[in-house]
This record gives sequence, C-alpha cells and structure tokens, in this order.
Amino acid sequence: MQIEYIGAFNIIVGVLVRFWPVWLALAIVLGASFAYKKRLGLYGQLFDSSVGIAGVVICLFWLFTAIFASTVAPFDPLAQIPVMKDALPGAIEPASKGVFLFGGDKLARDIFSRMVYGSQIVLIIAPAATGFALMVGITLGLPAGYYGGKIDTVLSFLANLVLAFPVILLFYLLVTPGIMDTPIPYGMAGLFFLFPIIFFCTLFWTRYKNRPDRLYLLLGLTLVLGGWIYIGLVFDADPLRIVHIDPNQLNIFVAVVFASSPGVFRIVRGLTMDIKTRDYVAAAQTRGETPWYIMLWEILPNARGPLIVDACLRIGYTTILLGTLGYFGLGLAPESPDWGTAIKDASRLLRSFIHPALPPTIALMSFVLGLNLLADSLREQSMKD
Repeated sequence: MQIEYIGAFNIIVGVLVRFWPVWLALAIVLGASFAYKKRLGLYGQLFDSSVGIAGVVICLFWLFTAIFASTVAPFDPLAQIPVMKDALPGAIEPASKGVFLFGGDKLARDIFSRMVYGSQIVLIIAPAATGFALMVGITLGLPAGYYGGKIDTVLSFLANLVLAFPVILLFYLLVTPGIMDTPIPYGMAGLFFLFPIIFFCTLFWTRYKNRPDRLYLLLGLTLVLGGWIYIGLVFDADPLRIVHIDPNQLNIFVAVVFASSPGVFRIVRGLTMDIKTRDYVAAAQTRGETPWYIMLWEILPNARGPLIVDACLRIGYTTILLGTLGYFGLGLAPESPDWGTAIKDASRLLRSFIHPALPPTIALMSFVLGLNLLADSLREQSMKD
C-alpha cells in the first residue's frame, strides 16, 4: 500500500496545532503570573529574569503536555498499524487519514503520541519521588543537625553507607524484575510512605497544639488523606481505585526515594547546624518553644531556598535516571512510552532510521534544561533573600 506524506512546513504547523490546549494553558498561567507576580512571592520573582522565565515556560509546557496528553496525542501510544512501520515523518495513515507527524517506529507506533504520553510517566514519577525523598531527608536531617550527639552519629552513618554505594549499581539491584517477587520493595515503600504522614502530623501538632479546634481538623485530614494514599500505593487497596501505582513504577519510585534521601539528609543536617546558631533560634528557645517547633517553624522555613533549588536539580537528575533505566530495559514495561525506553528502541536502528530517536531525546533534554534554568533562577533569588 502506497503511503502519502505531507511537507515539512505542514508537519511543523500540525505539531503546533496539536499542542493548542498547551498553548492556551500557558497563555492563561503566564498572563496571570506576570499580572500578579508581586503577590506570588518566590514564584513571582522568577519572572524578573530571562533565565527564570525560560525555566518556568519549559517546565509548564511539559506539565500541560502531560495533563492534556489525551487531547494532544492523535493516536494511542501502544497502537500498532503495520503499514506505518518505520514510516518517515509526515506519513498519512491510509485508514483514518491521520498523520504520523514524527513518523512511525519499528513496531509501527506513532512516535509523536508516544513522546507526548511519555511526559506523563516522567512528570508523575520524578517530582513525586523527589517529594517523598525530601520528606524523608527533612524528617531525619532536622533532629540530626539540631540534637547532634548519638542521633547524628547513627543517622549520618546510615546516610553515608547508602551514599558510598555506586548509584547505578544500587538502582540495578533495586529495579531488576526478580526483586518484585520479594517483599523488599513493598517493605521499603511501607516505611518511606509513612514519613509524609509523620512529618505533617508533627508539623500541625507543634503549631496548633494550643488550638484544639484547628489541630484536630488538620490531624484528621492528614490521617485520612495520608492513610488513603498509603494503602493505595503500598497495598494497592484503594476502594475507589483512584490511587494506584503499577508494580514496576513502585519499584522505581522506591529506588529513587532510597537513593535520594541520604543526599537530602546531608543538606538539611548541614543547614540545621548552621541556622540553629542564629539569634532568632535562641529567642525561640528563650520563649520556651519545644525543639520540634523550632526545627519545623524556625529552622526549616529559613532553609527553604537551598532545598527548593536542590529539589529542582533532583527532579532533573531523576528524569535522566529514569531515561537511563529505560534505555537499559530496567524498571518500566518494555512497551512503555517513557522517553528512555523510546530512545533505547530507536537506537538499535540509528543507521537506517534516525527520526524515531530524536523526539524523545529532545524532550528529555529540554525538560532537564528547563529544570536546570529554574534551579539557577531560584538560586539567585535565594541568595538575594
């Protein structure tokens, strides 16, 4: 069957048109951000520099792409249309007359649609895993830096023990298919996913313990929502089937949290040891505030700048790591549209067809670039503060 093609100009126009909900969302968010940037705190300050604007635009672009993936993508990312195998960019699918804007891969799937849906996997796993790693690192790093002594010695030893192990080998051990047959990933998930619940319960208790009406409400919401997410992620037992994670994704999720937490711990510990010597901490101690109140409401807010920058860099690092794991065929399922798997599949035919490798590579590179630009701008703003 003869395949027809559209020209390069029509391909560019077709791509821009497919992203129409992303452009609309970007216009609304950026317009509101510029209009109210003086009221938006640290986020608003990002729009005072070209680096910050570029970082925000790139990150928001991929965020909205993930949100509107079903609208942007013209085909099912897993659908195979035999006649479109290794089709060049701009190929018109004979049956539906839909266009494979970036061509077809070796399994006759639409490369453009797979790139778009691949953003969902990256933007779910990388930020969420980094958030959980921050919770673990903060919860353990604050008491280690504040109390010192045996607590610091034990926790620092455990952190250094994990950091001493090569990261790639550590991930290889944690994401190999056979480990899912053991209770190790679920046991680690059960432990790590407790930290956000513990963190927020402690946060609200130290702040509102003298205001029972607000305290009980916040604690109740934390326990209900936290418990709901916990049983959904760890036991896959959410009765509403809203909170769910595939076993392969849980494996990667736990591996990222386990490998990233010690680094966050060391940063928080160092910041705490420095900030606890400040005058406002001494004033809080003089007022009779409890140690956990001082750690969570005096020290942590003043450490937010470096931690936000570190979080952006860690999301970018995790994104690269996910791509690396996908490239080596570890973690996610072989048919997954994540960018690493797409690059791996395309790399085997680079001498014959280069077009399947370019979209996921450029997508991965641009998203990490946006995160790095965002981190650079945040670093500048935190130094001013």
